[in-house]
Amino acid sequence: MNDKILVVDDQPRLVRLVREVLQAVGYEVIAANSGETATEMVAVEQPDLVLLDILLPQGPDGYDVCRRIREFSDVPVIMLTAKAQEADMLRGFDVGADDYLTKPFSAKELIVRVRAVLRRSKRPEEAMTAIFRCGEIEIDFTRHSVTVQGVGPVALTRTEYALLRQLALSPNCIILHQDLLTAVWGQEYRDDVDYLRAYVRYLRRKLEADPANPKFIVTVPGMGYMLACPEGEQPGGCG
Repeated sequence: MNDKILVVDDQPRLVRLVREVLQAVGYEVIAANSGETATEMVAVEQPDLVLLDILLPQGPDGYDVCRRIREFSDVPVIMLTAKAQEADMLRGFDVGADDYLTKPFSAKELIVRVRAVLRRSKRPEEAMTAIFRCGEIEIDFTRHSVTVQGVGPVALTRTEYALLRQLALSPNCIILHQDLLTAVWGQEYRDDVDYLRAYVRYLRRKLEADPANPKFIVTVPGMGYMLACPEGEQPGGCG
């Protein structure tokens, strides 16, 4: 069965172009032109992915729609925007968006992003120790939940959790920008370091007591990031 994609945009021309591009490579495409309709269609149609415009002229905007969807579904959401400033990206991450696509975009870029997000949403996880502790942070891999100083669960998006999980796979080891981007987002993102930095900054806001001076998610300038855990708490050795 082909993956079903819901396109939410009030511009008929854009919807028509997206439909033609995605149908040409085998996806089933349905569309909504308002936030209210989009929310209903996610519940009824159960799409595999949502392409959601931020600026919807009537009713709730894309951020509100994404927030409502997250109340009952973990369907991947790619936000469509005419601008991708960091403040917009962080707001989208906060409501549960998985990715951004800046207008105007090419057919190739659309297909690459859709395939990458769908692949991430379906990727199975390897077996791991059920509970991982790093100082004040505790990750329950079985429940996909995170607590800090025993308080939680912390509200993490699917991608934020995947990023933290990837860092936790190699505690106290430097993970290169390209390796993190490839592991969490896919090969197509390996050079998008600014994208990674934005996610790390937002993840720190949720996990660090002082995000401006992080003690857990540490930057290694020019190289990557490391999840710094107290000595002896996690096994050593970096592959």
